Amino acid sequence: MRFGVLGTGFWASEVHAATLAGHPSAELVGIWGRDVAKAKAVGAQYDVPGFADVDDLLGRVDAVSIALPPDVQAPLAERAAAAGKHLLLEKPIALDLAGADRLVAAVGAAGVASVVFFTFRFRPATATWLQQAARMTLAGGHGSWLSSLAGSPFDSSPWRRERGALWDIGPHALSLLVPALGPVVAVQAGAGVGDTAHLVLTHESGVASTVTVSHTVAPLSVGNEFFVHGDAGRLVLLPEDGVASEAFAVAVDELTQAAVAGAIHPCDVGFGREVVAVLQTAARALDSGCREDVAG
Repeated sequence: MRFGVLGTGFWASEVHAATLAGHPSAELVGIWGRDVAKAKAVGAQYDVPGFADVDDLLGRVDAVSIALPPDVQAPLAERAAAAGKHLLLEKPIALDLAGADRLVAAVGAAGVASVVFFTFRFRPATATWLQQAARMTLAGGHGSWLSSLAGSPFDSSPWRRERGALWDIGPHALSLLVPALGPVVAVQAGAGVGDTAHLVLTHESGVASTVTVSHTVAPLSVGNEFFVHGDAGRLVLLPEDGVASEAFAVAVDELTQAAVAGAIHPCDVGFGREVVAVLQTAARALDSGCREDVAG
């Protein structure tokens, strides 16, 4: 499958483009960016052209992988879908439910395949964890991801600074707890120090889970942990570090398989939309201090 990469930042270059350039069956065709000079520079790293016109690149590929701010990603993904291109997207797929709904509609109308790159979901340990969770009668769960954005490659990302950990790493927690415990129907939230957010999620099954995310903890406090608990005890998942490229290669394979089979991937834009609905509800709950119901 021929891919174009939309984006020129660290993640676009070091994960999307680098992985596609070295993939055994995918072909990296070119890079598009809002700054054509950066697009050409990233393209030169991988011996492909940088494009000034996104439609020019779309005309040469079967699929696009997008690593851009969510509010930029969503309309470009709609445009790519309308052109018949399969989509490998970053999370969150949009910064509001209206944008997510438009993207879901565009993908459905075009009949293209879509995969959202929730990194943990493309690792064997996660698949095993979810399979084990499915065999339990679960009573709840917890996800915690504490990070320090300062000094990281994403430190200068305006949308991460504005939206905080809730929108940036909150999707990763939801990508694990929702398939394990079921759809979220309501959220309660409390703010901590910095951008720290504490959530209580009520799932459709009646069980509850909790989530804590932060981009502003002390460096010595960083780390993540996820678990569910029930009749068979406590099932813990400790996600691996430094495996983004390996996970992305799996996502490329699974998008290709979904496109060939005409199948819906478990992490498609529909699931991405479900995650955005919970995030928007959590943001509302943080503002109101009240329990908020998730939009259907």
